[in-house]
Amino acid sequence: MTLGTPSSQAYGEPWYWDNRYAHESAPFDWYQKYPALASLIHLYVPHRHERILVVGCGNSVFSEDMVNDGYEDVVNVDISSVVIEAMQTKYSNCQQLKCIHSLNIKLDVRDMSPFQAGSFAAVVDKAKFGAEGSSEQPTRALTDPILLDESGSSVEDVLGKNPDVHYIYVCTKVRKFSTQLFFWVYSNGYNSEPVWLKSLAFKCI
Repeated sequence: MTLGTPSSQAYGEPWYWDNRYAHESAPFDWYQKYPALASLIHLYVPHRHERILVVGCGNSVFSEDMVNDGYEDVVNVDISSVVIEAMQTKYSNCQQLKCIHSLNIKLDVRDMSPFQAGSFAAVVDKAKFGAEGSSEQPTRALTDPILLDESGSSVEDVLGKNPDVHYIYVCTKVRKFSTQLFFWVYSNGYNSEPVWLKSLAFKCI
């Protein structure tokens, strides 16, 4: 996928991603591929039979690799109808992997009400919130809870009270000379210390 410099304000718009995936159909994984994160995923999602939600899936093979690693129920959602239709076709014979156009179920990842509470053992966000960031939005400290709506509700409201259910967030933090990649976990009343993954010589966009 081409690393360009479009306005980040477009990242929250379906038309931007529809156009991008219509022209760039090759699979692409933001930041890290599954094998690089597998040991950390195993740590926080140890039971392969539990249901996992991957938000902003794009055309990544991350979920496919999770299924190949033994995870039995992985649900992908994305705002782009183009990429979801392509993924639905690609994985039509894979019962363990489901791909849903988020607008079809009126889903915004800041509002998970279409799903029942406790539907998932983990939510995996690999660049979703980072991609939708806007220069007009205030900078968020890496360990701050992720705000999910304008009222200030945090991801804790989505995860509920089960301390074994985690929001797994792979994100970057720009330093003076490089961009550093982190793996961060949020669960009921708990923020993990961010795990430093690698230093990038360029800013992932």
